[in-house]
Amino acid sequence: MIQTVAWVVSLIFMVIVTFVFGFVVLKSTEIKDYELIKKKWYRARTFYAVILIVFMLTLTIYTLRELPYNQPVYSAGAEPTVVHVEAMQFGWKISQTELKAGDPIEFKVTSKDVNHGFGIYDEEMNMLTQTQAMPEYTNNVYITFDEPGIYNILCMEYCGLAHHAMTAEITVTE
Repeated sequence: MIQTVAWVVSLIFMVIVTFVFGFVVLKSTEIKDYELIKKKWYRARTFYAVILIVFMLTLTIYTLRELPYNQPVYSAGAEPTVVHVEAMQFGWKISQTELKAGDPIEFKVTSKDVNHGFGIYDEEMNMLTQTQAMPEYTNNVYITFDEPGIYNILCMEYCGLAHHAMTAEITVTE
């Protein structure tokens, strides 16, 4: 959803910039008094800047509200299932690959050799969460799978020649 909004907004801005550029090119051949033009375009530039700032703030607030910062990871008193994940060229060592839908999960992610990107994707290849897998450091990722299914784990940081084969699956049951 957010990727689609970003794509559409980017496309709209590219069209607007193209029209403004074309307008400037067409009007650049006209000779006029520079001071009058300067005053006119200072006003236009100020108006454009205010509109742009208001639009971008609105868009930022709209898209950031979907992030789960204020949502609890799991309810008070509930203990998450801890899954240890160790990345290595070119695979994943996962302590548990079968999980239950609705259970809070805490992934403890580290690496044996080089930096890797740990990304969890649903069946439609939408990214659900991600973190870095780094040597001698453990990152924690909290997630609750709402739907049963097969979830893919992909390395998101180039780690060598077989990077493309660095995948794993998690099965979430009811």
